[in-house]
Amino acid sequence: MKFIKSMLCLSLFTVSVAYAGDAEIIKEFNNAMPSLILKSIEKSKIAGLYQVEATSGEMLFTSSDGAYFITGDLYSTVGGKLQNLTEKRREKSRADDISAVNAKDKIIFSPKGKTKAKITVFTDIDCGYCRKLHKEVPALNKMGVEVSYLAFPRSGIGSESYNKFVSAWCSDDKKKAITMAKLGQKIPAKVCKNPIADQYNLGRKLGVNGTPAIVLEDGRLIPGYMPAEKLGKALGVL
Repeated sequence: MKFIKSMLCLSLFTVSVAYAGDAEIIKEFNNAMPSLILKSIEKSKIAGLYQVEATSGEMLFTSSDGAYFITGDLYSTVGGKLQNLTEKRREKSRADDISAVNAKDKIIFSPKGKTKAKITVFTDIDCGYCRKLHKEVPALNKMGVEVSYLAFPRSGIGSESYNKFVSAWCSDDKKKAITMAKLGQKIPAKVCKNPIADQYNLGRKLGVNGTPAIVLEDGRLIPGYMPAEKLGKALGVL
């Protein structure tokens, strides 16, 4: 499981204090899993069950004393409506993490007129559907949708796709370079200090496992390609 694997590679243990019982949960988790990094502990909708979020993005639920925990998503059927409460929490964390990325570390295609909505796209240079979506960026801009790119070379750090993204990022005109690269045109190989690896790791943390991965302003994740018109309707700009 992803959660178990993540425990093996983390080295610190920190958590924001949310209630008096945090200490018991922290103590039990620290004794059993000293390498796990906790981000927050909150009361869940089920009495006696607490939701714990790790800095890796994993969510789990624990007893009030931290002696027992389960992994998985918590759903609600209140009011006859099925709702994934854990995904709602992920959306908030996702939105916060995306907001924390400095604008200068993104490749941004902005509308000429008023910006009505913003999306962040984890993209790969060589992904066919990423290229298809990129061809529709002008249409999205025309609708008033700002498109910000973050790097997610699917084949990993150090791969050919990764190096292409680095070259595009290090170009004098990032937008022109990434457009050329997505059209299959060769761009000059360049190397400079860049955020590509950090963005790839951020994508993995946020649950990205394919490209394009579209993140809305509220943190909702749309995995895969969506036509511009359909995306515009989903964003409420059409």
